[in-house]
Amino acid sequence: MPKKSRPRKGSLQYWPRKRAKKILPKVNWKPICFSSKNNELLGFIGYKVGMVSLYVKDKTEHSITKGKEIVVPATVIECPPIKIFSVRAYKNFKVSTEVLSGSLDKKLKSKIKLPKSKKDLKKIDDLEKNLENYDDLRVVVYSIVKKTSIKKTPDIIELGIGGKDLNEKLKKIKELWNKEIAIHEVFDESELVDVRGVTKAFGTQGPVKRFGIGLKSHKSEKGRRRPGSLGPWTPTHVTFRAPQMGQTGFFSRISYNKRILKISDINKKDINPGGGWKNYGLIKNDYIILKGSVQGTKKRPLLLIKPLRITKKRQKKNLELIKIIR
Repeated sequence: MPKKSRPRKGSLQYWPRKRAKKILPKVNWKPICFSSKNNELLGFIGYKVGMVSLYVKDKTEHSITKGKEIVVPATVIECPPIKIFSVRAYKNFKVSTEVLSGSLDKKLKSKIKLPKSKKDLKKIDDLEKNLENYDDLRVVVYSIVKKTSIKKTPDIIELGIGGKDLNEKLKKIKELWNKEIAIHEVFDESELVDVRGVTKAFGTQGPVKRFGIGLKSHKSEKGRRRPGSLGPWTPTHVTFRAPQMGQTGFFSRISYNKRILKISDINKKDINPGGGWKNYGLIKNDYIILKGSVQGTKKRPLLLIKPLRITKKRQKKNLELIKIIR
């Protein structure tokens, strides 16, 4: 009988397979800041609406379907405006000073402990005097989610500012200070973005669904939907590599290099179906349409960031949106 030769079941790239601690994951902004030449905000918070099919015209050079109209799947993400909550000054990879914004949302008090006395609040001008003592500047932003039909409590995340010059970073922060930031101020159409978020949760599942192992013969002993062996008798130890039942889904994952096909305001281009989107409701703010699918359920908060590693194949793609088909 020939020997079976195949890749192992279940990637060890993501380990351990346990539930994510946060809905919006943390990001290592250092490599993304250095790769970005412009002094710009490097991320934005969005909420997954659902998927649609699009008629697009393929304008990619040397493509088989060049000049033809094709149908591609796409994801709609609502992006209400965000606002700066505070500025963090880093020294030796630790937060040295934090300056809070003057105008804050009332709902933030139920989520974050704020200083009771205004005397304890530092000003952004004090940060400028000691700028030479810091290594990096980042901002903590919150989404004005009460403008949507989802919920009222905002989501909070730390975002990086592109570039290496701290004076230019502080200048950019002052431009955005106490202002509502829209999605079109951060991203442009036909740009590539990375999407970070938490996948759909399935709870406890067996090894067939969790790792994709094959079913055993219907005549096999002790069940079909389990591995044939957990390991040898000696040593009497079950390695963590053996596929077993456990938590499936609700993992923090990244979708790299998603193409933005459309950025628009719902007042200019209304894409709401009659009765609203299933399990979501009506879009009331700016939205973007990404080519392909992204992780998570509907209403799931997602973090859109500047691409970390652009691939040539994704960068060469040139698609022109014609219309949306349901």
